[in-house]
Amino acid sequence: MGFRELDDQVGASSRGFVYFVYNIRDTDGVIDNTRSYNPTAVRKLSFEGLTVSILSHEVSDLCLGKPALNSLSVSATVGNALSALKRFDDLFLSVWSCNQHQHCNSPRSINSDFAECKCVGKVCLVDVICFLSKEENLKNPGKALQEPVSVLLSSKVPGLVRHLEPHASLLEAIDLILGGAQNLVIPLHNPFTRKKLVHKSSADSTLHNNREYCWLTQEDIVRYLLNSIGTFSPTPTHSIGSLNIIETDSFFTIHYDDPASSALPLISQSLVKQTSVAILDTDGKLIDEISPFTLNFCDETVAAAIATLSAGELLAYIECSDQPEDLIKLVKERLEERNLGPALDLIEEESGISSPSSSSDEEFGMGRSGKIAGNSARVGRSTEIIVCYPWSSLVAVMIQALSHRISYTWVIEEDSALVGVVTFSGMIQVLRERLKSLA
Repeated sequence: MGFRELDDQVGASSRGFVYFVYNIRDTDGVIDNTRSYNPTAVRKLSFEGLTVSILSHEVSDLCLGKPALNSLSVSATVGNALSALKRFDDLFLSVWSCNQHQHCNSPRSINSDFAECKCVGKVCLVDVICFLSKEENLKNPGKALQEPVSVLLSSKVPGLVRHLEPHASLLEAIDLILGGAQNLVIPLHNPFTRKKLVHKSSADSTLHNNREYCWLTQEDIVRYLLNSIGTFSPTPTHSIGSLNIIETDSFFTIHYDDPASSALPLISQSLVKQTSVAILDTDGKLIDEISPFTLNFCDETVAAAIATLSAGELLAYIECSDQPEDLIKLVKERLEERNLGPALDLIEEESGISSPSSSSDEEFGMGRSGKIAGNSARVGRSTEIIVCYPWSSLVAVMIQALSHRISYTWVIEEDSALVGVVTFSGMIQVLRERLKSLA
């Protein structure tokens, strides 16, 4: 496993990235180079104008072209969630407080007698995998799949998903993100929604409260701020070390030879923090990672591998381009040794739930392979770990994370010793503070 270093990705663009050109025009619109101006005053006016422009935007401006959310009712089962994740080929599905297909979009739902349908959370394949990887569920996978989808939400931090009206300001969205939200649920403005969906089957309906909704994510916020990065000068050119945004004590690590099952709670926590679990050698150097993003491109069969293999073996299992027959055999043997025979069904050649392939994805622009076995993960990511250094500039790290469609970047020293991690949340925080100073 190699590293994808910062300078390999952005090169010299990380230095001298922000340039400003100020053109002063007289009353007839002609550039006047003969007069004397106060550069400081011009710069201040320009920054003020750019700041006002950013703060005046509504969240609906960031939702243009976004697809409507596919969803589940909170009364659905884990098996329903697994089937829907494959049917829609979404990395995340929204979970709603009502059975929207029965009454949420009926004419009566407009009356005050009916509570408004709310998005109460989101689920992904990693949630299902972590749930199935527990020993009690490996003993009876069929029963586990019949559990309510709410069991996948119960262990998560409240407030990861928040509703926000489309006319809300970008600043409100940023503050919710910094308050712990991962996804903001925004109603879509589309006067043709009802016409388009009138013939759509209830099972695939994207309507709630007679409206469609979309996600607004941390990535959307960071991408938008990068497009206006000049507003925040000189902060973007400062090193991430000097900006104190490197998290040095709140990231997750295991060692290469540790049981992969010991990483289960860490995988769940890293999913909440939108990072991953670092794999270290005996000297504390970063050698690999178990990424929820990677696992999200796996099949539920990887649950049995997590329960039986070491961290290093698990990496080989999910990253091989061909099915690792020796590891599959090892997983089966260890399941039998632990009297977990029912879990063998998870790694049989044929799966009980089909998974059609697709080339589109809402959040990351790529589809999940329908291949049975966890090793289909290579479809979704490269083999390099994405790293930067304490002296890397903020703007370069932003570009690096966005270009790889990840929400974090590991920070290492030149000898690969792990320093910490930089997240989208940390990037947004420091730019939010810069906006306050400019206001």
